[in-house]
Amino acid sequence: MITKIAWRNVWRSKTRSAVVILAVAIGVWALSFVLSFSNGITYTYISNAIRDQLSHLQLHHPQFPEDKNSKFFLENTTEKLAQIQQMPEVEAVTARVIATGMVSSARTARGVQIVGVNPETEMKVTHFEKNIVEGEYFQADRKNQVLISQRVADKLKVKLRSRIVLTFQNLDGEITAAAFRVAGLFNTGNMLTDDVQVFVQAEDLKRNLLSLSAQPDSTAADLLQSQDISQEIAIFLKDAKTVSEVKSKLKSAFPETLVEDYWELSPDIELYETQINTSNTIVIVIFMLALIFGIINTMLMAVLERYKELGMLMAIGMNKGRIFSMIVLETMFLGSVAAPLGLGLGFLTVFLLQDVGIDLSAFARGLERFGISTTIFPVLDAGLYLRIAIAVFITTLLASLYPAKKAVKLQPVEALHKI
Repeated sequence: MITKIAWRNVWRSKTRSAVVILAVAIGVWALSFVLSFSNGITYTYISNAIRDQLSHLQLHHPQFPEDKNSKFFLENTTEKLAQIQQMPEVEAVTARVIATGMVSSARTARGVQIVGVNPETEMKVTHFEKNIVEGEYFQADRKNQVLISQRVADKLKVKLRSRIVLTFQNLDGEITAAAFRVAGLFNTGNMLTDDVQVFVQAEDLKRNLLSLSAQPDSTAADLLQSQDISQEIAIFLKDAKTVSEVKSKLKSAFPETLVEDYWELSPDIELYETQINTSNTIVIVIFMLALIFGIINTMLMAVLERYKELGMLMAIGMNKGRIFSMIVLETMFLGSVAAPLGLGLGFLTVFLLQDVGIDLSAFARGLERFGISTTIFPVLDAGLYLRIAIAVFITTLLASLYPAKKAVKLQPVEALHKI
């Protein structure tokens, strides 16, 4: 009986109830969209960092991360790659030759990290070829090709087919320089990466890193074959959830090698992943604090308008417990209608945008500074919608307590004489 009376009371003032329901629904819709968009920014950043730069796991010489010196390299790279590729969790693996040096043109020079890659395996791990905006990826029949970012090209005042010089230390500690020709310009959307990295083919870089004078009787080809080295092995997994498991296997297989996952390689990613739930909770709490006052105001107004009616119900025998329950139920009914409506609108909005994304190219200059993509794909997270639904339920329940308490404090005689 109380439930039926409460439901009818909700619709006695249809305009007021409709306004409250609409306000709550719009608020829930806005909250679900904003959180999905915010999560999309975070997940897009993490996904791009893993796919374009870090991969899930990397192997190095234990001393290499300290100063990125090329003399700290991994031996028997081919054997290691074959062993890693056999792991069922691994999707792709590649080896890189890395040197810290300087790139210079006829006009200027700047410090860079020179990354020597195997074009075929690198494409499987990072899909780097998709970042080429001008020119082309490495051609198999050409030597001394280099890929530089558009930003570096602008600063060096060079263009496609221009000749640039890379200067770095070889494995004997001697300064060496080699001329390369620009084959393509890339743009990863991450200014931090674009400013400091240039890419060449691993064999071209390795040829210059190795000191031929140390073995004068060996040909360059023989020396390259005998020196099966790399400074870095990058591994991309089929499922990111298996990172810890694969890391343990790699440590057992290569005990003298430093194995790091992407959290260790980039602590900011670990921070984003661990803090995303905390930040979502804070936003939800702030929103619910604003919502609770709106609901209290509406229900308190409804109670004061029915002062005389509530006094009459008490006078004819309805106890305070039932009055309290009736006001609480009226508030809960408003929330139970508004929340699904708002969540449905939020779900639909995110569903329509999750594949096409939201274009933020107008803010590209600022986003590149933080390595954030200019196209954001909102994340459709069922757990997030459940949390919002629970938060609305709790908020509505809390908001009903004060008006209900106000109603049960009425004195029937005074209420009946209320004008």
